Amino acid sequence: MAEVIWTESALQELDAIAEYIALDNPSAASHLVQEVCDTTERLEDFPQSGRIPPELPDSVYRELVVPPCRIFYREDVSRVLVLYVMREERQLRAYMLGDS
Repeated sequence: MAEVIWTESALQELDAIAEYIALDNPSAASHLVQEVCDTTERLEDFPQSGRIPPELPDSVYRELVVPPCRIFYREDVSRVLVLYVMREERQLRAYMLGDS
């Protein structure tokens, strides 16, 4: 069983996305955050369940998609490090996943 650890930057990005959604629909924002947390929690038992990002085919990174979010993480022995969260429509840049 792996421990899921969120980086500060990933939490900040998720918070920013939720705040933006909450401007129009606070309930939807709350639901999104809960769904993202539930989905990443499953990584404790299934750390390789995410797909390899199409933009980074030969990398150690994986991603989960919870519309409208992409959640990037990497597995590290007995931990799963959630490194970055972004909206689906944004273009991924490799520096966004710097070793946090």
